[in-house]
Amino acid sequence: MVNVEQLKSSVNLMSADVVREAVSELRLDGLVTEGKTPFNKLHFNTCFAEIEALFQRAGYHRQLDVVGYQGLLYALYDPMRWEAVDVLRWLKEYTEAAASAQSIRA
Repeated sequence: MVNVEQLKSSVNLMSADVVREAVSELRLDGLVTEGKTPFNKLHFNTCFAEIEALFQRAGYHRQLDVVGYQGLLYALYDPMRWEAVDVLRWLKEYTEAAASAQSIRA
């Protein structure tokens, strides 16, 4: 198991290039889901300040916030463009649509 210091160090050592795609989506939509970032729930819960610093190194200098939906999916968003409740609604719809599509395939 990785401890908090190791987790923070791993984020601090990440190249800014690994978040460039997420930065592009944030600039366009103001919202990027966990699946399009190199981070997982544990990262968001324990070292969000380091994630913000990495995004700043990658050229995204606006404020960031994170919200999760029932522990299933997280999203980073620009709080100047989105309200947390709207992001939660979007995540709920996204999660339900993905579950519906998966049940159709099964």
